[in-house]
Amino acid sequence: MFLAWNEIKYSKTRFALIIGVIVLVSYLVYFLTGLAYGLAQDNRTSVDKWEADAIVLTDESNANIGMSMMPLGERDQVDADEVAVLGQAPNVIRREGETSEEAKINVTFFGIDPDEFIMPEVIEGEAFTDNYEVIADISLQEEEGIELGDKLTLAGSDIEVEVVGFTEDAKFNVAPVLYTTIATYQDVRFEAIDESNEGRISALVLRNDSVSGIDVENDDLVVYTISEYIEELPGYMAQLLTFGLMIGFLIVIAAVVIGIFMYVLTVQKSSMFGVMKAQGISTGYISSSVVMQTFLLSLMGTLTGLALTVLTAYFLPATVPYQSNSYFLIGITVLLILFAVIGAFFSVRTIVKIDPLEAID
Repeated sequence: MFLAWNEIKYSKTRFALIIGVIVLVSYLVYFLTGLAYGLAQDNRTSVDKWEADAIVLTDESNANIGMSMMPLGERDQVDADEVAVLGQAPNVIRREGETSEEAKINVTFFGIDPDEFIMPEVIEGEAFTDNYEVIADISLQEEEGIELGDKLTLAGSDIEVEVVGFTEDAKFNVAPVLYTTIATYQDVRFEAIDESNEGRISALVLRNDSVSGIDVENDDLVVYTISEYIEELPGYMAQLLTFGLMIGFLIVIAAVVIGIFMYVLTVQKSSMFGVMKAQGISTGYISSSVVMQTFLLSLMGTLTGLALTVLTAYFLPATVPYQSNSYFLIGITVLLILFAVIGAFFSVRTIVKIDPLEAID
């Protein structure tokens, strides 16, 4: 530690450049991780909000809730501890009276029964009590300026809904969710309230002690665990894999870059290490100093990159889907430092091979 730290203090400019490279790479890795996690959460927060164990969709829908359709009465065909009906319909809204293209907002309607467990917690305003009233995700207020009492017009129809409340963490496929009654959902999706057969819904959301214990009497319905359903969300897994590979390669690249820097520095200092060996300083002591020096450089660089990421996140606009996760940040920090230290062992091999007599000559 003594030798490693004193050399860093002596050659400030040289080591500052190495730390600068680590800062930039770690900052990029942290920021991409926050974006990947934020986008992933925007696909699924409304699903996580259910705190459910399973979902029932039609067999022909191929786990796509947008293609699933069943009579409301099908809930009687499912035996579970708790059953909640759900109608899902994507749509485009705009404030009443606004006609510009910029005023259009992509949303998802969730038709629900307010007495069932998937009713969201209202953080501002009140719950809907009548048809054509909605509880909206708070992002519509933060990003679009929509307030309580605003009337929203649906694209391509004369239907209007009124925002009576706001909830948080309610996005589906990156679009904010509007919770409303089953009857309003049917009007949004089918342009008419179905008076026959009790109406139509998209899915049944279930809570049960054991998913295997859920009994479905209709062969046209399929039970998916919530984790299985989330994995089938359009584009969700592709997005995770893409960002995961990018972040993984960046960590490896950072380790390689640091390893190359330390190797070049070791080669440049071959004569000095030879003199140290000739003076009786052990190879193990010199090697451990190089490894410790790499550890200190990577630690300072990654922590600085982390601090810059936290600072950047503070100033990001609400429209940027960035979210921090402490477990990811800790994991990436450990990996960046670990891989950098592993890369330093290539320099150790060079130190071991240094002949004191040849280095002095």
